[in-house]
This record gives sequence, C-alpha cells and structure tokens, in this order.
Amino acid sequence: MGQTAVDSMAVGANAAAAITPWGLFLQADLIVKVVILLLLLASVWCWAIIFDKTRRLARLRRRADAFEDRFWSGGSLDELYDEIGRRPEDPMSAIFAAAMHEWRQSSLAGQPADPARRASLQQRIERAMNTTLAREMVQLERYMSFLASISANATFIGLFGTVWGIMNSFTAIAAAQNTNLAVVAPGIAEALFATALGLIAAIPAGFAYNKIATDLGRYASRLEIFAEEFAAILSRQLEEAS
Repeated sequence: MGQTAVDSMAVGANAAAAITPWGLFLQADLIVKVVILLLLLASVWCWAIIFDKTRRLARLRRRADAFEDRFWSGGSLDELYDEIGRRPEDPMSAIFAAAMHEWRQSSLAGQPADPARRASLQQRIERAMNTTLAREMVQLERYMSFLASISANATFIGLFGTVWGIMNSFTAIAAAQNTNLAVVAPGIAEALFATALGLIAAIPAGFAYNKIATDLGRYASRLEIFAEEFAAILSRQLEEAS
C-alpha cells in the first residue's frame, strides 16, 4: 500500500513536471508536433505582418499629409513633378507623377486642341492614375490574405491537433489500463495545447485583419479622392489651353 502511494506520487510529480509548454511539445506525437510548429510559425509571421503594415501605413499617411500640403500650397506643379517625378516615395506622389508624365508626353499640353483630342488625353491621364493606384494598393494589400486565412483556419488546425492528441491519449490509456488522473492529464494537456496555440494565432490575426483592412480602405479612398481632384485640375487646364 505504501509503495503504491509512493509510485502514485512519483507519477504525479513526473506528470506535473511534464505539463509545461516545452514538456508538452517534447512528449507530443509527431503529428501534434507538426501542428504546434505550424501554428507557432504562423503566429510569428502574423505578428511580423501586423507590425509591418501598421508602421508602413503610419509612414504613408505622414508622407501623404506632407505631399498634399505642398500640392495645395499654390506652387508650380511642374516644379513639384521635377522634384519627385522620378522617385515618388509614396502612392499619392506616384499617382501625381503618373498623371504629370502623361500630361508632358502629350502634344496637347498647353496647346489648343479639338474636343475629341482633349477627351482622349483626359482619359489617358485618368487611366494612368487609376492603374498606378491599383498597382500601389496591390502592394499595400500583400499578405492580407494570409492574415485572413490564419484568422479563419488556425483554430481548426489547432483543433485537429487536439483531436489527434486525445485519440492517442485514449489509446495509451487503454493499453496501460490505468485511468489515474496523473497518467491521463499530460495527454489531455498536450492535446489542448494545440487548440490554445490555434486560438493564440487566430484571435490577433482576426482583429489585426479587420483593423488593417479598414485603414487600407480609408487610405485607398483618400488616393481616389486625390486622383479625382487632380484630374479635374488638369481638365480645367486643358479647357483653358483650347
């Protein structure tokens, strides 16, 4: 009787020592280990994307503020284009540079022309700005689909690891014919550890995706408004030149 108690205490001590994140990983099945590693890598990659997008959007907003201050200051658009046209540093200045490049390349700039040719130039300028805007937004939205995928699927990946781990635990219990809690607990904890990691990866990814997607939508609207206003300015100049 005394020996049995000692053995139970030893098993309980060993189980308690094993119920740590590292201990759970070491004693996990190969499939569960793969699931845990995938979720850890996904979580790290998600946080890298979150920090990168947050910093980049903040930087782009500051640059857009600075560019709009200069654009609406009443200075020469040609001088502004000569300064930033070759190396625009943000999407807004890139849209401006694309429109000014098309303007300068056209023989209609500053010259009288018939309405059809003016309309053609106006369409090319608008097309150049829209194409640039779309290209810049594609770059800004890069990896957003990964955040969405992790937000939607990480929990299920963790749940798969949990189900697999519980299956192994019940198989081991049946083989050992021992339902002592100290024996059962490590296997159950190992299984639930995968679900916990899935939630750790999915919850921040979901919140971050919604926040960043909203910020990107607002920034895209800001670029579209600028493109429309600049197109109207160039249209008036075309009319005055005719």
